[in-house]
Amino acid sequence: MSLTVSPALLAKAELGRVEDAEFVGTIRTSLPYAYRLISELAAELAVEGLEFTDNTVAPTDQERGQLLRALASDSIRGSLERHFGIRLAFQNCHRVAVFRPGPEGSAAYREFTSVRAQLLNQTPELRDC
Repeated sequence: MSLTVSPALLAKAELGRVEDAEFVGTIRTSLPYAYRLISELAAELAVEGLEFTDNTVAPTDQERGQLLRALASDSIRGSLERHFGIRLAFQNCHRVAVFRPGPEGSAAYREFTSVRAQLLNQTPELRDC
């Protein structure tokens, strides 16, 4: 799944730098499930005061495609992190976690992104996701 880029934004990109807000708007309309999920997780993190929050509900195939597209692209992922003021971590086809900025040193972030956690998060149902 690719982003749906307006002709005006494409023309602006051809001329120079595009602002994050404009790019995030394109992400919001092109990848609505991914944007909504990350937005909801970021809001939950802010309200709950947790170290991190994550999604453990498997999405539909179409939703999964959106999430993979958003998290596999450095520019999309980085724009969403800056927009929401968060740090994203991803384990498999749906388990995305939202951390507070700068968590690379936190125990929760290190555990979530560890090889051990990745292995423990595997199931036969998710093998082909």
